[in-house]
Amino acid sequence: MPKILLVDDEHEFRSSLAGRLNLRGHETVEAANGDDAVKMIRIDLEIDVMLLDRKMPGLSGEETLKIVKEFRPEVQVIMLTAFGSLESAAEAGRLDVFRYMEKPVDLARLLETVDEARAQAVHARVRYEIPVRKSTTFASWLLGSHNSRPLFILIGALLMAALLLGPAPKRLLDLLSAPKSVSSAAAIGMPDAIFGYADYMNMNRGDTIPDHYSRKYKLKKASSSGDGTPVERGLTPDEVARRAKVMLGVLMVAALFWASGAIPVGVTALFVAACMYLCNILRPDDIAQAFAKDAVIFIFGVLAMSRAITKTGLDRRLGILLLGSARNLGLLMFLFLPGLAVACSFVSEHALIAFLMPLFVMVYVTTLRGTGLKQDRPLMVLFVLSVCFVANIGGPGSPAAGGRNAVMIGILADYGVAPSFGQWVKYGLPYVPVMAVVMGTYFYFVFRRKIRVKKLDVSRTVRNASERIGPMTKNEYITAAVLVTVILLWITSCNSLGMGGPVILGLVALNLLRVMSWRDIVRIPWEVVFLYAAASAIGKGVAVTGAALYLADGFVSLLPDSMLEGMGLAMAASLFTGLTTNFMSDGATVAAIGPITVPMAKLAGVHPWTVGFATAFASSFAHMLIIGTPNNAIAYAMAKDPRTGEQLVTLRDFMKHGMVAVALSLLVLWLWAFLGYWSWIGFPAVE
Repeated sequence: MPKILLVDDEHEFRSSLAGRLNLRGHETVEAANGDDAVKMIRIDLEIDVMLLDRKMPGLSGEETLKIVKEFRPEVQVIMLTAFGSLESAAEAGRLDVFRYMEKPVDLARLLETVDEARAQAVHARVRYEIPVRKSTTFASWLLGSHNSRPLFILIGALLMAALLLGPAPKRLLDLLSAPKSVSSAAAIGMPDAIFGYADYMNMNRGDTIPDHYSRKYKLKKASSSGDGTPVERGLTPDEVARRAKVMLGVLMVAALFWASGAIPVGVTALFVAACMYLCNILRPDDIAQAFAKDAVIFIFGVLAMSRAITKTGLDRRLGILLLGSARNLGLLMFLFLPGLAVACSFVSEHALIAFLMPLFVMVYVTTLRGTGLKQDRPLMVLFVLSVCFVANIGGPGSPAAGGRNAVMIGILADYGVAPSFGQWVKYGLPYVPVMAVVMGTYFYFVFRRKIRVKKLDVSRTVRNASERIGPMTKNEYITAAVLVTVILLWITSCNSLGMGGPVILGLVALNLLRVMSWRDIVRIPWEVVFLYAAASAIGKGVAVTGAALYLADGFVSLLPDSMLEGMGLAMAASLFTGLTTNFMSDGATVAAIGPITVPMAKLAGVHPWTVGFATAFASSFAHMLIIGTPNNAIAYAMAKDPRTGEQLVTLRDFMKHGMVAVALSLLVLWLWAFLGYWSWIGFPAVE
């Protein structure tokens, strides 16, 4: 049981209060001064509430409070004093005291305050990522709690050891030993076995993957010729196979840790970096570049900019524009969500999520305040996951929806059958609103009875919040102008500035114009930035070592003959892509799978667009893990209770509902697109 520490230099008062608390079921420990209290609080980790006297010999109550918060920030301190003053109360509040109470204190009121402090201590443990201990049995210790799950840590260690100690698969060695035999990826006939390697286009004819990998990333080793002359040699297939096994292990263990909450999200990201450095996957500078990709800079930037939007109140104005039609749960699910999905086909879904999430957090807080509820976690899960998943499925709508589509157009162009913008929209856009309605239906029926708020009017909530803060201020106009500029740069200069460049320029402008400070920027949830950086690095390592090629090749080899022709091949490609994209970036997934499946379609006499579109469309189904797409990472970062700091939408929520969302996305793709309107509109003839 959690304990209460009583700190008071008056023995009689301390003993009397301890006895009264013990009679009411509380376990107490005592300290006569601040020095003893500090020692006890550091040793006894079961203490979660402290009743602290202000006037004591030695350390004062304020001094004791300050030291205790340095070592145990989650401990809730109730300060008791017979010598209260406004000045001392203000100082205690600055030092994060839970409650300031004057002696003599009413016991019933004190007990009520202690219960509130204990509840707050649980939230504080979550906020400071301190494991919550629920039981002392071995089984409960093994299962642990969020951010401390020994069982999953052990499973991860065993997985990693099994991969590293076991022999390299023969097929992996065969792929790593196979040379590039053609000079062009568009050659007619049977493509190379390594055609799906991520950097195949840049390989020299006759190169193997180890040759190209060790040369491009400067991983050659010192050796000596027969006469003793020092020379440099490339990595052998065995050496690259070991690195590929490391990356497969890192991929599986990181996914396990992120899904189970075995260790903190940021620490898992550091684990990825440590493995890549220690196992020499890439040189240090190249590893750093893998962690600092444009998508990572983009996530950092939009999280910081969203603080400016919220800080100025601009989020409420945007809410009126975007959520004006959402007057009840049905309209939110069946009118707003399809509109959002179609918009995400032409405008960056990452940006829309970054602007929408603060709105929904505000709606959540305001709605609870109006109903008198303290928390409604299902409501936040409904908001975050429905909006996030629908934004994801906007990807198939047009080539403008993301880099993954550009990658597929490039692959199809190698075969001389690249679709135009209008042709892509013709085959992709009809899928988007239908899938959005299906997704809205799922969330509507799963959550309508779970949410505690029975009358939900998002439109009115946003409008009232906007009216409450009055007319737009100078800072709101500045923020709106910067925001519009950033969006225009995304549309017009994405190829040269990327997605991260414009938002960084926007942050600099907001700082120079004194709308936001550096303190605002550093308060973003950095663990999410680290998480997506680690996911990007994993994708890079898996691709360059040939591990991604091995996985794709293994999947193809498992397909029955009936799945290697016609729409069966398209279904197989979409299934594998839809699952893989949850563990790798969408662009990397298409780059790894597309070069394998598209030539298979050509060899099987199937129109390349069927498999190409199937692969590109399914790369948008990254619903299960927050590493799958920036949308998920941004939404997860903002899905916290503003009052307690508790993470309201967890990794488990993404996994649980994401699995259903992936299944529904694939089912609608197969029935509505493949067997539905694709059969009706047909495909153009290929020369």
